[in-house]
Amino acid sequence: MSLSGLFVPLVTPFTAADELASDSLEALAHAVLDDGAAGIVALGTTAEPATLTSAERRKVVDICANVCVERGADVILGAGSNSTSGSIDSLAAIDPRVTAALTVVPYYTRPSEDGVVEHFRRLAAASPVPLLVYNVPYRTGRPLGADALGRLARIPNVAGFKHAVGGIDDATVEFMSSAPEDVAVLAGDDLYVGPLLALGAHGAILACANVATRAYADLLAAWRDGPLEHARELGNRLVPLARALFAEPNPAVIKSVLAARGRIPSPDVRLPLLPSSPAATAAALACCETLDTRAEHALEPAIRHR
Repeated sequence: MSLSGLFVPLVTPFTAADELASDSLEALAHAVLDDGAAGIVALGTTAEPATLTSAERRKVVDICANVCVERGADVILGAGSNSTSGSIDSLAAIDPRVTAALTVVPYYTRPSEDGVVEHFRRLAAASPVPLLVYNVPYRTGRPLGADALGRLARIPNVAGFKHAVGGIDDATVEFMSSAPEDVAVLAGDDLYVGPLLALGAHGAILACANVATRAYADLLAAWRDGPLEHARELGNRLVPLARALFAEPNPAVIKSVLAARGRIPSPDVRLPLLPSSPAATAAALACCETLDTRAEHALEPAIRHR
């Protein structure tokens, strides 16, 4: 399979009573697809899956899958853990409407690179859907070199990567220069999406796109179709927003902005996360207003010439 474009890892909205806000989640799913997303990620890190109940996780998947089937879009499911056998069990029970599984490099136990490769070899052989390797060493504690990334890319049923290494390092440059053409690399760091697209990434999975879907969809389209000057300019415009939305642990600021804009009923996150501070929320909202104003000004010439 081939995955490209923008995928939005949706937040999980809660009511003021700390219950899953199902209607708001469904509305968010439709909204990001309306604004140019190619698909949705359900139960990614941004969704706070570790603090959801089993029933809530099933409901989130059902809502996202229903919307994506209705809209002809892809739904990627966050699945897997640092247990190989446990990950195989979770993949065996995956919803048949899911397009691919986003499966994290085993965390905390810090296996060798050979162990990581064997972990994914077994998962890929057992999974009923293609896998996306979630390479996020600042969360897992297990960095991967270019050779290990290349070996993972050659495993049958590995469709691609969410690459989020916190920058553009030597391993990234080497891997991007030799990655198989049929394996999708999706940028996972909101701040570094432009540089990775310039190196040849096929698309992105971006938490900030919960707030500014259209802007990030336009960014990906500009890197794909040009002009490159516009892609660079738009990427630079999005830097302050990405910094502001990640000023505190994800997704606290994102949910606070969505709540302030009336898109979800509350800004609440679940412990051990804490709600966004007033200062962080205000800074992020100011970035959103600046981005909105610039987008309106960009549309004015087109409107005048209709």
